[in-house]
Amino acid sequence: MENNNPNSTDFFLLGLFPPSRIGLFFFILIVFIFLMALFGNLCMIILIFLDTHLHTPMYFLLSQLSLMDLSYISTIVPEMASNYLSGNKSISFIGCGVQSFFFLTLAGGEGLILASMAYDRYVAICFPLHYSIRMSKRVCVLMITGSWIMGSINSCAHTAYALNIPYCQSRAINHFFCDVPAMLTLACMDTWIYEYTVFVSTTLLIVFPFIGIACSYGQVLLAICRMQSREGRKKAYSTCSTHLTVVTFYYAPFAYTYLRPRSLRTPTEDKTLAVFYTILTPMLNPIIYSMRNKEVMGALRRLIQRISSEKT
Repeated sequence: MENNNPNSTDFFLLGLFPPSRIGLFFFILIVFIFLMALFGNLCMIILIFLDTHLHTPMYFLLSQLSLMDLSYISTIVPEMASNYLSGNKSISFIGCGVQSFFFLTLAGGEGLILASMAYDRYVAICFPLHYSIRMSKRVCVLMITGSWIMGSINSCAHTAYALNIPYCQSRAINHFFCDVPAMLTLACMDTWIYEYTVFVSTTLLIVFPFIGIACSYGQVLLAICRMQSREGRKKAYSTCSTHLTVVTFYYAPFAYTYLRPRSLRTPTEDKTLAVFYTILTPMLNPIIYSMRNKEVMGALRRLIQRISSEKT
């Protein structure tokens, strides 16, 4: 139950599931999705690490995407499940700040990793002879490091602001995790300046990368149309359509949520959209990349054959 102690600094997460059989059904479904996401992303990371055929920039970036998805969903779901099972929906002030920091770091970092993956496909298809130079190991490491650092800097700024503003007596956050915009509805001050910074940071980390991805794939589609090899066109189209599917699932609900002013949003709508980019996307990414990627499926078959041969 909500903590009404005026001296308490704990927050109270209202959660995602209603206290009914339907709520229990959705809770079990979310836990199942969480386990699938853990298994899928962990398998993807291990597969890329073990199979030398996948030791390329594209799959190095994909392993980082899986690592971010693994961390992303683990930041949200365990706390949500613990609150639901125990009936204690409170989260400490520091705990809320830590969860918010990791969520924002991973959200921003994943957006930049997806943009890096689009650039990788753009270079591979439009400039194949320059690929080894433009996507060298050093460039790949810089892309990954930059994604983590920029996500962390953005997260530090937002989390520090959220933890240093005065809150009113009510500490009930109408969300299933410590989302900073949801926290600010409890603030005892006007936060319109901060809402503007949310718009700016979302534009920098979501909109601009998405525009870059769109431009990259515009060039890629033109290059695919000019390919003479039917097999080459099919392989390029399969790789790019897979990535575009992942990008759409991630960017669309995220941008729709954070680019709109608070007056046009409702808590129910925010929570529903948040399920897409915090829970569904981390589960779908490894499925999409494995089911629609012959190289990943081939690596999986080789690993299974290796394990089977060692047992016999």
